[in-house]
Amino acid sequence: MTSTTQDTSELRRRQAQFTEELHGDDIGSKSGLSAFLSKNKSAQKEAVAKYLRNWDGKTDKEAENRRLEDYNEGTHSYYNVVTDFYEYGWGTSFHFSRFYKGENFNASVARHEHYLAYKAGIQEGDLVLDVGCGVGGPASEIARFTGCNIVGLNNNDYQVAKANWNAKRSNLQNQLQFVKGDFMSMDFDDNTFDKVYAIEATCHAPKLEGVYGEIYRVLKPGGTFAVYEWVMSDNYDESNAEHRRIAYEIEVGDGIPKMYPAQVARDALKNVGFDVTLARDLAEEQDEVPWYYPLTGEWKYVQTIGDLATFFRTSFIGRKFTTFMVYLMELLGIAPQGSTKVTLALEEAAVGIVAGGRSKLFTPMMLFVARKPNDNKHV
Repeated sequence: MTSTTQDTSELRRRQAQFTEELHGDDIGSKSGLSAFLSKNKSAQKEAVAKYLRNWDGKTDKEAENRRLEDYNEGTHSYYNVVTDFYEYGWGTSFHFSRFYKGENFNASVARHEHYLAYKAGIQEGDLVLDVGCGVGGPASEIARFTGCNIVGLNNNDYQVAKANWNAKRSNLQNQLQFVKGDFMSMDFDDNTFDKVYAIEATCHAPKLEGVYGEIYRVLKPGGTFAVYEWVMSDNYDESNAEHRRIAYEIEVGDGIPKMYPAQVARDALKNVGFDVTLARDLAEEQDEVPWYYPLTGEWKYVQTIGDLATFFRTSFIGRKFTTFMVYLMELLGIAPQGSTKVTLALEEAAVGIVAGGRSKLFTPMMLFVARKPNDNKHV
């Protein structure tokens, strides 16, 4: 066994042990605020400290390099502390989507997932990799929609457990499997999967060539990779202080080592050998209802009565209410110490996302569709 393999095994063992300590038994069935309140308080304090240790307001190269080098532990810790808040606000699919007039929130989320599956060409019986699968919401929807079989890859033990529990609850355990792994160094053999997709997840990579290169390796020749990428738009100027502030707000509140411009992603796909067949920013579609509306607090965009509860939880007012309640529970010793810091970081992210959306500096839905050539000469 090489030293690198030993280091990886030790890291995974330690992360799994910490997850068990933090979340306790039967972690899959817990969700939202009930899961949040059941956490081991001392372990939660440690998890928050791990997440925030590299976020000190600095955006210089030294600070960026620290975050990039710590991407594995940083991302693992981030999702240990924010998953319950995401489920509380968004359900089991942690991503944005376009909204059509009159379309309810859940329908828009499902359509966004269906569209990606369609663009990837996923068909019944395909073996598909979901890179950064969260708690399995998109995989469940795409498996039902297409009849494919999906392996979900996730760096966070807590989310893997929840995803497998959700698959069993939905009676999809024969189509879905969720495994622990690092998308910068996957445990799969070359040329394993018919298709690969990622939804707002590969932005956690310290270098996009790293994750895209691994996706290229495990994808069969002729196979398709489709991704909704989080990127700064071509309007972004890193030397502009206001632009960098918005990017940093998104980074700190979403556990992202560094937000890259769209061109970096385009180049990275080509550099590892992909033929890019589509590059389209869906946020530029001039929709009447903006993709970032759930975070705005603007009630005029609410589409249906059924969306009111979801919108309240995700809106500015709802987030302030949640932050206050978490602060109160932490003060009373009900919530784990450090919980308020997490809600404040999430609030900072929401502010940055809305600002980035309004100014056309940021998109969470830069759609790339890329094909691995049949000759497979690049590997």
